[in-house]
Amino acid sequence: MSRLSLTNLPVAPAVDPRAMSIGIVHLGLGAFHRAHQAVVTERAAVVSGETRWGIAGVSQRSATVRDQLAPQDGLYSVLERGLGDPSIQVIGSIRDVLTAPEDPEAVVARIADPAVAVVTLTVTEKGYRAAGNGLDLDDPEIQADLTGRPPRTVVGQLAAGLARRTEPLTILSCDNLVANGPFLRKLVTEYFEALGKVPETFEATRFPAGMVDRIVPATTEADREEAARLLGVRDEAVVVAEPFLQWVIENDFAGDRPAWEQAGAILTADVAPWEQAKLRMLNATHSMLAYLGALRGYETIAEAVRDEELSGLSRALMTDDVVPTLTPPDGLDLAAYGATVLERFANPALKHRTRQVAMDGSVKLPVRMLGTVRDRLAAGAEPRVISLAVAAWMVYVLQTPDLDDPQADRLKVAVADASEPAAVVDALLRVESVFTPELHDSAVFRELLVEHVSALRARS
Repeated sequence: MSRLSLTNLPVAPAVDPRAMSIGIVHLGLGAFHRAHQAVVTERAAVVSGETRWGIAGVSQRSATVRDQLAPQDGLYSVLERGLGDPSIQVIGSIRDVLTAPEDPEAVVARIADPAVAVVTLTVTEKGYRAAGNGLDLDDPEIQADLTGRPPRTVVGQLAAGLARRTEPLTILSCDNLVANGPFLRKLVTEYFEALGKVPETFEATRFPAGMVDRIVPATTEADREEAARLLGVRDEAVVVAEPFLQWVIENDFAGDRPAWEQAGAILTADVAPWEQAKLRMLNATHSMLAYLGALRGYETIAEAVRDEELSGLSRALMTDDVVPTLTPPDGLDLAAYGATVLERFANPALKHRTRQVAMDGSVKLPVRMLGTVRDRLAAGAEPRVISLAVAAWMVYVLQTPDLDDPQADRLKVAVADASEPAAVVDALLRVESVFTPELHDSAVFRELLVEHVSALRARS
């Protein structure tokens, strides 16, 4: 079957890709970006008629995405799977693809380009190379960038691009980090301080916070075959997504930007309430279902949430532990939001794998779960269900030989000699890059973890 391209286009994008110039650089050209920000950016171009917001996407690791998109003139499709028949749309907003390890200088040049006004990021939590609340200046890749090599870390790329600019830039994080915009500003600031030189334009550079939401499971060969059937051509870069899409952005920009709000994005003065609700309700529940589901042998999140016990625990997590810690933003009913979360997770068409959601737990837990634990303990409450979620991660670490986590070696060493539940809990609570001292020292939290780990081990 012939390949999707500009000359072989059975379903045209909503905007002619050939008319679009590049005004955005996106770092982290994975499936999520292609199913989320790139889609909203194209919709904004349709509504506003502006064609200056094409995207130069940067793959931070491998050339796979570049090799998929280049023969297709940057085109790809989004296969939406809901409860009805699937639908498909060809997207053309990505107009250039760079692979950072192959040409790091080209990435910096793109960020420095005066035509670029916005940089967006989806590099996952571990891509920021943070340690606690700041930049990990001991990270060997950060150290190598600081010596002056063409940068290969995200913070190094941003700093090098900013250093060449004469106009300020808007840098918009779309990753699941608390106050991600201010946090990224802090990381870049610390990088410049380590260099000993801060560019004049940095003060005017804006780092708005952002919250994104869409379930985007890994694409399978069956998905590619389904896309080929619907399109009539082969698309090697197809991404799969649920119909739901949400993007909340702090209205704090250094200059021009796409008309994202005309395409469904919410612009607000304060992202924090939206962000906390999403991280603590949706993301924490997603992770709990991944760990408990994987321990029970479920392959997908949809299978896990159809387990009546796990579904009940998911509801209890949100209502008993999370909702009491939240102040809902105007227009968001937390009870209705929680019900919607479980409905989305139960979508059998998505096949979001438990192991995919379970990866990188050491950097996800502090953001998704441990803030709720701290708030409940501070309120004098017993965080029973959220502690079960943390305990499930501990057992998953213990029982998964090929743990996919940036701290896998450290975690495995910690539990190597631990067999009894209390020993497992104590060993992992001592990992200070995950657990802060007040959690490590909490007798209530420890007792709950030991109780839950005991029960989970007895069941496995």
